Amino acid sequence: MLFNSYEFIFLFLPIAFLIYFYLNHKNLTQLSKYFLLFSSLFFYSWWNIAYLPIMLSSILFNYGMGTILSQKKSFFFKRKTLLIFAIIVNILLLGYYKYSDFFLENINLMFSTDIKLLHLALPLAISFFTFQQIAYLVSSYRQETLGYTFIDYSVFVTFFPQLIAGPIVHHKEMLPQFEDINNRVLNYKNIALGLFIFSIGLFKKVIIADTFSEWATKGFDVAEYLNFIEAWITSLSYTFQLYFDFSGYTDMAIGLALLFNIRLPINFNSPYKAVSIQDFWRRWHITLSRFLRDHIYIPLGGNRHGNFRLYTNLMITFILGGIWHGAGWTFVLWGFLHGAALVIHRIWKDMGGRLPVWLAWFITFNFINVSWVFFRATTWSDAIKVLSGMVGLNGIALPSFLATKLAFLEPYGVIFNGWLNRLDGSIIMIPWILAGFVIVLFFENSSEKLNSFKLNYFSLFWAATAFVLSILSLNKVSEFLYFNF
Repeated sequence: MLFNSYEFIFLFLPIAFLIYFYLNHKNLTQLSKYFLLFSSLFFYSWWNIAYLPIMLSSILFNYGMGTILSQKKSFFFKRKTLLIFAIIVNILLLGYYKYSDFFLENINLMFSTDIKLLHLALPLAISFFTFQQIAYLVSSYRQETLGYTFIDYSVFVTFFPQLIAGPIVHHKEMLPQFEDINNRVLNYKNIALGLFIFSIGLFKKVIIADTFSEWATKGFDVAEYLNFIEAWITSLSYTFQLYFDFSGYTDMAIGLALLFNIRLPINFNSPYKAVSIQDFWRRWHITLSRFLRDHIYIPLGGNRHGNFRLYTNLMITFILGGIWHGAGWTFVLWGFLHGAALVIHRIWKDMGGRLPVWLAWFITFNFINVSWVFFRATTWSDAIKVLSGMVGLNGIALPSFLATKLAFLEPYGVIFNGWLNRLDGSIIMIPWILAGFVIVLFFENSSEKLNSFKLNYFSLFWAATAFVLSILSLNKVSEFLYFNF
């Protein structure tokens, strides 16, 4: 079930909300937990009920292992051995569904074999609930999860606002909130704030991200080649599509959780304002960055064993982060590029290097924009097509109305015809790109709105306008990009 669908907004959400608080109002607290669990499982099963046993088995296994690990002693195996075993089981489950065909394709390529691919459908949210449960296992090993019941744990994993695409939450952030007696009654301030943030996120997704999606899809998947301007519009369209799509989902998740008096961690903090690649990863998908830091980078040694080890750890962490996003060499390269950029940034910082803020932002943003090309491209040829256009290898075309004023450019290969033909676009694309920059660079982000929100006619007007425009645009099924990861 999609957040941006009529059945979710007008049926599932109101019913789940009303029944949950009705049960709590009648002091049926335990029953309300069961209902929330049932609602979340129903929400998940709406996609394909065949995936439900996989998630339930994962929950049962990890809760059982977490319970054993939280004890001071184990009867047959060392606790650390059990932790490693449990983590390997989770990784194997994720790897089987997500990377089997990628592995077999490369075996066939390397050894000229013809092993039949499995063509497994990726269970929805498996990347997110796997990481969330691995973090829980580590906390259990540290004896930080004592006292949680199976129903508590199940609600923590399946809570529908964050189930499908995060944020990747920690048990300390969630479980105490479900136990707080004050969170079991209606909180009208949270309801107002939740609906406001949800409406903004819905607008980001339906109006902004889906508009950029059309141009990105035509540029990456349809066009045979792209001229200079078409290529830049294609790359920037995906850069903004991904931002508004994922931050829109996160806003909607935060807003939905607030309706139930639950505060999810902030996952975005204006990442395109970043003035370094390190700054970017402190702002983009914050909960994933935290997981990679705590469960890969630091266990590898972090920065505690000299610069060479530090650089190696950064590379390993981000290559694995790239692989987590998708089963393909383009994702591996994307992770490699970000790891290399962080190494270069660290060396530059250690040398005392400094840049003007505007130049640091310009370099950072353009690096991110170029790296997203590999993140989006389904094949190497698609990536090369866009990048070659961006450096002008396929020529430069300008609007015909500029022909008389800029005719002196014709000897240099500039033409004044068909400047956006391969995107089936018009000059309206340019204002949209400029608007994208204005919003991501100058508007308040969701975390700032959470702190500054005031219920008044102004906020009501903007929320209502965003909601109505979005509802009127729900004329097609449009999944969130991170559902694929």
